[in-house]
Amino acid sequence: MNPLILALDTNEIEVAEKWIEATHSVIPTFKVGLEFFLAFGSAGLDRLRKVADFDLFLDLKLHDIPNTVESAVRVVAHHEPRFLTVHASGGFEMIERAAKVNPKIGITAVTVLTSLSASELPNLGFSGTPTEIAQKMALNAVNAGAAAIVSSPLEVSAIREVAPAVSIITPGVRPLGSDAGDQKRVMTPADAIAAGSTHLVIGRPITSLYAHGSDDSLTAMREKAAEIANSLA
Repeated sequence: MNPLILALDTNEIEVAEKWIEATHSVIPTFKVGLEFFLAFGSAGLDRLRKVADFDLFLDLKLHDIPNTVESAVRVVAHHEPRFLTVHASGGFEMIERAAKVNPKIGITAVTVLTSLSASELPNLGFSGTPTEIAQKMALNAVNAGAAAIVSSPLEVSAIREVAPAVSIITPGVRPLGSDAGDQKRVMTPADAIAAGSTHLVIGRPITSLYAHGSDDSLTAMREKAAEIANSLA
């Protein structure tokens, strides 16, 4: 199984289309986040799906009262995202009701954001280390029906201890020599897989190679994606 997920982190739909065009032969899953969805909505997702056949990771990080989140899942259910994110901190009932909407949708619980450092967590009311918090959130989410978990690569092995069968999606993955960007807790792709991740979200190490109007940049993106995928084979 190819574990790569490319983050389509752009508010330009033509750019997202080019990224899919360049890499869909190598990468099976594409992540559409809140920025894109707010800009283009369901019509934007339909347009992307016309570029190529791919699995959709709809990263909306829903977090509200259970009834509202359940309704929101119903609104996007016709897109049948393979993964649809909710915040694990939303609680058991919120996750449970989201998971019951459509068995084809993998409700995916986000634990501790990779942009948060350990020193920030007490200011947000959390006690314990990022690993302890993520492990507790993951176990609660899986018990509520979540099909997948999102966590920093540094917490993956601890989550595997309490949820051995769940899919674990790992952002904060950077090939050696790449800029960490706004991620505080990062790991290389190979190390994340070794720790127990099943899917890896990668964005800038590939998408930063793109240049408007340049076919060479599309080739460079495809080659970088293949290089990362081959390193994990």
